[in-house]
Amino acid sequence: MLPTAPPRSIDPSPHPLVTGSAPAWASAWGEDRFGVFAAFSLGDLVQRLRWIPAGVFRMGSPEDEPGRDSDEGPQHVVQIGRGFWLFDTPCTQALWTRVMGKNPSRFQSPDRPVERVSWDDVQRFLATINGERPGLELVLPTEAQWEHACRAGTGEALYQGPIEILGLNNAPALDRIAWYGGNSGVGFDLAEGEDSSRWPEMQHPSARSGTHPVAGKESNSWGLFDMLGNVWEWCADGNRTYDARWEPDPVGPLDVGGVRVVRGGSWLNFARFCRCAYRRRLAPDDRDADLGFRCAQS
Repeated sequence: MLPTAPPRSIDPSPHPLVTGSAPAWASAWGEDRFGVFAAFSLGDLVQRLRWIPAGVFRMGSPEDEPGRDSDEGPQHVVQIGRGFWLFDTPCTQALWTRVMGKNPSRFQSPDRPVERVSWDDVQRFLATINGERPGLELVLPTEAQWEHACRAGTGEALYQGPIEILGLNNAPALDRIAWYGGNSGVGFDLAEGEDSSRWPEMQHPSARSGTHPVAGKESNSWGLFDMLGNVWEWCADGNRTYDARWEPDPVGPLDVGGVRVVRGGSWLNFARFCRCAYRRRLAPDDRDADLGFRCAQS
């Protein structure tokens, strides 16, 4: 059981649509089996966001989780004091190109996640889209917000349950929910592709691999797709050192030019990287064909 919370409030509102009115930026909104959603439009392009409720969760991983790294512990309780909106998919190439005018991605198609974008590039994207749509105020999620959203109320290695790692690129439980190094060649349909013919211990051996269109695998229970696999996702903050204390709305270092956390793993990564708790840090000017992001709005 989670320990009793210290005397600090959690926003009790079920979601911002409870009053019957949607956010000013929303062009569509509603509720389905995953929960509440809203969307904004740029011309004929529509981006959906899911409401991520306030709450508490165990951040990090237990010592016996397969594939665990030491910086995932100690596992500790984190409180997210306010709910927030989050893109239901990684930012697509279509949205990036609509906002920024050009597409930097290696694996080009409008419905795939944008990649080869640095944290610094993402800041320019956010400034541009927020300038175009006053009141939208998109940001990157913090690492804690990201993991809370990824887990969607669950406590296992994956948001669909535990993970069994049979080989470096072979974790059968990932096949339903993530494009990773074991399956990212399945159905890959672009001429541009990474030679994966010698990748070790692949669940589904293939000659070429790369990203895939967003929302091609099962979502988590809050309606978020590709939280694991496809592309790494930049977070707003750098990596903090975990300890066992209860942490209300923790935020890692925000030093200008400092490293930033990426989460979720990608199409070319070993299975162990594609877990809810896995952490990686990169310089804010790094750009790779497995680096993307999704936006939050509070």
